[in-house]
Parts: sequence; C-alpha cells; structure tokens
Amino acid sequence: MNNTILAGSGKVDITCRDKGVWKDLLSEKVKKHIPKEYLEKEIAVDDPLFARALALDDGNEKVVLITMDVTAIGARTISQNILSDSADDFMPKLRGRLERDFNIPGGNVSVCASHTHQVPRMLCSDEEQINKVAEAVKLAIDSMEPVTVGIGSGKEDRLTFNRTMMMKDGTDYTLRSCNPPPPDNEVEALRPVDPEIGIIRVDRLDGSPLAVVYDFGCHLLLGSPKGTGGHITADHVGVTLKYLEERIGGNVTALFIQGAGGDIAEVNKCDIEQTRGSAEFGEKLGKSILEGYGKITTGPTNLKVVTKNAEFPFRTDIPDIIASLKQEQAEMQASLRYTSLDFKAFLPLYLKYKLHPEYPSHWAYRYLQARDCGNRDFEKMDERNKVAVEKYLDSLHKMEMMARNEEKIATLTKHQEIIGEIGTATVPAEIKGIKVGECVLITAPMEVLSEVGFNVKKISPFKYTYIVSIANGYLHYSPPASYYPRGGYEVTECLLAPEWEKVFMKTVENIFREL
Repeated sequence: MNNTILAGSGKVDITCRDKGVWKDLLSEKVKKHIPKEYLEKEIAVDDPLFARALALDDGNEKVVLITMDVTAIGARTISQNILSDSADDFMPKLRGRLERDFNIPGGNVSVCASHTHQVPRMLCSDEEQINKVAEAVKLAIDSMEPVTVGIGSGKEDRLTFNRTMMMKDGTDYTLRSCNPPPPDNEVEALRPVDPEIGIIRVDRLDGSPLAVVYDFGCHLLLGSPKGTGGHITADHVGVTLKYLEERIGGNVTALFIQGAGGDIAEVNKCDIEQTRGSAEFGEKLGKSILEGYGKITTGPTNLKVVTKNAEFPFRTDIPDIIASLKQEQAEMQASLRYTSLDFKAFLPLYLKYKLHPEYPSHWAYRYLQARDCGNRDFEKMDERNKVAVEKYLDSLHKMEMMARNEEKIATLTKHQEIIGEIGTATVPAEIKGIKVGECVLITAPMEVLSEVGFNVKKISPFKYTYIVSIANGYLHYSPPASYYPRGGYEVTECLLAPEWEKVFMKTVENIFREL
C-alpha cells in the first residue's frame, strides 16, 4: 500500500439571491404539486447553501467527493421540474470540466445531494452552478497536502424514526405532512432505523484536522433553524456542519453525505405544539458525531473506485393501480350517503357520548326518574344519536382515506407521464463503490430505504460500509420488492419496478468483489 495520500478541501456559497415570489418561477404543471401556502411566499434566504469538495490522491487514484445543499442532482426531467435544483446534464458537464481542468477522471467524481426540501429553485444559473462547484474543487486541489485518514462510526437513535408504519391490515402507512398519523389502534409496528453514523476523519501530518465527512440517513424536513417555513435553508445539516467546523476548529471542512434515508424522518417533524427544532437537532447530531470522531485513529490509506452502470426496469403496473384506486374512491364516496350530521351537530354530541357514556344527555337522576315512570325517551334518543355519531366518524375516516388516495392518484399519474415521456422500458443507473482504506461508500442515484441499506451492509466484506443516496443523479425512491404490495408512500412515489432491487444487489456484489 502506498503510504502517501494527499487531500484538500474547499467550499463555496451556491445560494441564489433572486428576488420575487415562488409562483413566478413555477410552470402551471409544477404548481399543482406544490402546497398553495408556498406559492405566494417571497423568496427569502435564512441560511446559506454550499458546495463542498474533498479531493484525495494516493498516487494511483484521484477521487473527488462533492456535497451540495440541494434536493437532488440532475432531476428536472425525472421530476417534471419539481426538483429543479440542477440541470439534467449537470453531472456530465461538471465531470467534463473537472477532467479538462484538473485531469481528474470523470468517473472518480461523485456529487451527493443533502436533500434539503424547499421549492422551487434555490440556486444560481446552471452555468454559474457548474462554475461555483468547480471553484470548490479548485480550492480543494490547490490546497492538497499529505494527510492521514481514519474511519469510524457514531450512533444517534434519538432524533429520527422510520416514517413508514406497518399496519395491522397488512398495508404500509407513511407519515408525511399531507398524511396525518393514522388511528393508533391500527398501527402494528414501525420499520427499522439504522442509527449508525459513518465518519471519515482526515488530518494533516501535524495532527491538525483537514476534513470530516459524516454519513447519516435523514430527510431534512425541519426547515430553517430560525423556525420559518418556505425559506431557503440547509436545514439541520447546515447546523451540524457549522457545529463541527466550530468545535473541531483548525480550518476544518465538514461534509455531509446522505445515507439510506428514503423512509427516515426527523422524529418531531409533525409536532404541532412545539417548534420543529432544526437547530436543536443539528447540535445534538453534531455532539454524537464528535463522540465517534474523537475515537478515530488516523494513518496511511489507499483509494480505489469501481463504477458499474445498471439498467433498472420501469414500472408497468401504474395504470392498474390508478384504476383500482379510482374504483375505491367511487365506493367510499357512495358510502358517504346517509351521513345525517354536520360538524356543528357532531362535535357536541361526540363530546357528550365520550365524556359521559352512561348518562350523556342529562343528569343521572333524570334518567333514573324517567325509567321509574316507564319513559325511555332518553335511551331512544341516545341510541339514534350514537348511530349518527358513528356514521359521521366513519364518513370522516373515509374522507381522510379519499384525500390520501387523491394524493396517490396524482403522484402515480405524474409518474406514468414521466415514464411515457422517457419512452423506454429501463432507465440507466450509475452505482459506484469508493474504497477509502477499510471503508466503502456505495453511491446510488435513488432515495435508498433503510432496509436496503441494511442488506448492503450484510453482504459487505468490509469493516465499514455506508450508502450514499441521491448521488450522481436521481431516480426517486427505491423500496425493497417486498414493500410494493403494501402500498406505502415510498412505493407510490416510485418509478422503478420491484425487480430493480435484484439488479442493484447483484451490482453491489460485483463492486465489492472488484474492490
């Protein structure tokens, strides 16, 4: 093994400074998929977005890892311009530029999106975006010096949860902003979360820190540390990176790479009685990273990159699913007949029968006195009202289900349009293995779910293995094949046929073998 490795780092602000209102930047096609409350918001920047670069060279391989505070990489066509952060040709143009300017093989350049959620575009022009990312890489290349590298891990299981609930009826229910929690008695279990934080530590030869990279599965749904909504923000990732750079010191550059976070969310994302707390989240995660970072010993290392191009099949079942959902909608709509109450009448009745089930309509003595006289009017009235209340509750539940089905139908319709516009049976996917000593990063252009991440770790022969999601492209969600019949959000928001998983795992096995 070559005992000499060089490294350098750099970061550049890529935040847009445009004025205006969000709706003015959106097409009519995109607007229907964006919550209306966002459309009238003025563009405002709460905290900056960055492109960060780490360049490594062991004499045999040159590797550049770039992270960007964006939702996705090259996702315009595949998202119908909803995720329009970077152009479809961003990766080939950037790789060509870096290969030409710095003699770095294009295949050894990886770009990972943090997946911060904002609408619509957050960045400078397409050309300026390439320029700024190239500037960050130039800073990294120009500052390269001999280093030592160490790999380790941390743990954080308090801040996130698997947002996909396994229901008692055999379906999956995904908790999202437009999907309130389901009835408690219908939930069977949560799917698992991987609490491991992957950490790469890079030190100069004098022991001072040069860079730290952390890999963690999350979804960046908390918003600005200032507590404002709809503003441009790096979310809790920005907080954590700033925390690490300030606490570690020594002009260190911190980078975040997105883990298997496709079905992971911040545990307080739906809280309505307290602030969502991206600042608190970011600092708590930062402390957990520092605990693992402090235990890492650095030394000489080597690099290797293996790239495989896979073909994932597109779904063919979407028209049938839409037809089934529309049939279900029609049946539920028909079942709303004979709902005899409105909300004004329902609420006081519901409270009465819940708070005082034995004597809901009057004092106990009135019930007892009436019974002594052979008068059962109170009981008869209660029987009628209880039936009406239960019918209203059932109708309310059906309307909630119909609202969720409308969301599913709209999403599936959009995906069928995308598949039709692309016009092929399969879609190319670049899967890459980046080996840094005893650590391997597996990059994938999808939102990888936690179970897939676990499965990759199980077959890995290396001590440390971490998924890097939303890297070098974007193909939406990639749920395990076993999830498809259960119908959760990640399955609905998916372009790929279930067979993608077998292709992916076989590709990863081949990458491990070559590494």
